[in-house]
Amino acid sequence: MTAVDTRLDHLATATRYAADPDSWPVAPRFDAVERWYHRLAQEHDHEVWLLTWLPGQGTDLHDHGGSAGAFRVFSGTLTEDTVETGLGGPPRITARELGEGAGRRFGTRHIHRITNRSNRPAISIHAYGPALSSMTRYRIGTAGLDVIPVERAGAQW
Repeated sequence: MTAVDTRLDHLATATRYAADPDSWPVAPRFDAVERWYHRLAQEHDHEVWLLTWLPGQGTDLHDHGGSAGAFRVFSGTLTEDTVETGLGGPPRITARELGEGAGRRFGTRHIHRITNRSNRPAISIHAYGPALSSMTRYRIGTAGLDVIPVERAGAQW
């Protein structure tokens, strides 16, 4: 088994890919029905994804199955809602708008959703380490966060 380098700077990786769109093996596409995504690279300790977002498209609340990561907005504007859970209190959502060139690192226990709340399409680059093996989806229920299905890499995306 190959050890994972926890010092990998996922934001620097996403930024490097965002700075060189001519190296992407595919051109970004937009799908009116669902977000479009394509894996740009997969290495032993990380992977990089290209995602597109039409206005109104977004994710559910989710984690990254124990992977840390980062994303960089290549074009457009995205809003990230993060979940903060306190002892005994209900989960709290904090929104952060990220415009073109903005980036965000996150750790292995990060729960968030990303949405294009603007009126323009958006493109983003995401890096994860280790490569995603699962993602757990959540919803906010009366008692806190409720787990919706866990999605497995290779089976559901």
